[in-house]
Amino acid sequence: MNKLTLGQLRPTFAILLLVIFSVASLFLWQSHKGLNLADEGYLWYGAQRVTMGEVPIRDFMAYDIGRYYWSAAFMSILGDTGIVTLRIGIAVFQASALFIGLALLTRNSAKPSLAFCLLAAITLIVWMFPQYRIFDISLPIILIGALTFLIQQPTIHRYFLTGFIVGLAAVFGRNHGMYGVIGCLCVIYYLNTKCMSRPPPFVASVAWISGLVIGYLPVMVFIVVVPGFALAFGESVRLLFEIKTTNYPLPVPWPWLAPFGKAPIIIAIRSVLEGVFFIAIAFFGLVGIAWVILKKIQDKSDSPMLIASICMALPYAHYAYSRADIEHLAPGIPPFLLGTLALLANQPAKIKWPFAALICGASLLLMLPAHPGWLCYLQPCVELNVAGDNLKIDRGTAGNLITLNTLAEQFAPKGQTFIAAPFWPGAYAALGRKSPVWEIYMLFPRNTLFQNAEIERIKAAKPGFAVILDFPLDGREELRFRSTHPIIDQYIRNNFIHLEESSKNPMFQIYRGLQNNP
Repeated sequence: MNKLTLGQLRPTFAILLLVIFSVASLFLWQSHKGLNLADEGYLWYGAQRVTMGEVPIRDFMAYDIGRYYWSAAFMSILGDTGIVTLRIGIAVFQASALFIGLALLTRNSAKPSLAFCLLAAITLIVWMFPQYRIFDISLPIILIGALTFLIQQPTIHRYFLTGFIVGLAAVFGRNHGMYGVIGCLCVIYYLNTKCMSRPPPFVASVAWISGLVIGYLPVMVFIVVVPGFALAFGESVRLLFEIKTTNYPLPVPWPWLAPFGKAPIIIAIRSVLEGVFFIAIAFFGLVGIAWVILKKIQDKSDSPMLIASICMALPYAHYAYSRADIEHLAPGIPPFLLGTLALLANQPAKIKWPFAALICGASLLLMLPAHPGWLCYLQPCVELNVAGDNLKIDRGTAGNLITLNTLAEQFAPKGQTFIAAPFWPGAYAALGRKSPVWEIYMLFPRNTLFQNAEIERIKAAKPGFAVILDFPLDGREELRFRSTHPIIDQYIRNNFIHLEESSKNPMFQIYRGLQNNP
């Protein structure tokens, strides 16, 4: 392996400074702005509970364990379980991925340019939204880095390291592990069709699989060592087969469906851009594969970074199309962005700069207005102390938190728990309470056995009140709480007292526990 030279060290140092400046600037701008009680609360609550000794998946509904222990580590080090501390841990992960992405581009360029790196940094970082999905946006960048490393020099050690990184990615999300495996198989096939020095296929496969197993070892250890985790993990896998989806799908916002004449022109333009990017990620993957095949027929090589991005494009397009909104487009777009930037990096200036600027400008126009810092600039936010952090948040979320605090003071004093269903796990985190139920995000319909088990947990916890958000997700009546969890809904109606005039929001159904009767 070649030693790192001073000439290589200087651009690496410059990239490091650029990454620190970019991530720190974004963090300072909006670390105290915005709060999502649903999806962000899902991560925040889990990280809090891990610091208290609970185990994700076993003790509460959760993503895979990696992101919780990463976040909880920062909470433990800094001695705080607030949302800003959670965002600090996420920002460090974000910086690592951004550094890998920019380092790849620099090594991919025949003549590295700081200006091009800056343009790439802006393009990538504006897509790192929302904050609670930065793990999902960073992992494809890290995986592309691993595959690029393997393509550059396919040795046994690099096969092992690539497998290890894919296994580790799966610790943060099984879907990322699956996408990584697909990308690896694509790259391995590519390497075995090229006339290049490489270890024998069997030896390479053993090294790669060994790395995969060792990378995924934390989860395997949990399955063997942590009581009850194996059963809960198996149930989480079984549920995927039962519901046959990971998300409720949304229609793709094709650019020709943009609301011209029905909405302000800037909204229509952003709608067009969103649809164009959805088309672009699939087009890049399909055309990229054809491009690689053509290059193989011509016995020509291409940029390792471009090949790695192409191999990861369609797997991550699946992520984007699973629920076609901006929040899922963002984790699905890194292969397209990195691949396109890698392609542009070595083009003549008359091609390189206009197209790089076009991608950056389109990304800013689409994504910047969605960032909480920008939203608070357009519509003044309300300042509110949330679990020790002074946040600026939208009026609706602020009102909801004030209502929750008022109810907690009245009906759940001294740390007593409450029910916030179906989409508000952040309510437990904001008030520092343990959820009385395992399913903190009640999204999918559940069977009778599961609902009865949750009712037993409610009985044991004796919650002081319940807040039910009577909301049809995606406008679908069958996705209201009373339809997805009818037994639990009926239990609450029968065993809690409905407070008719307790909220100005008609979607809120608020109940107090029977033990709170005057």
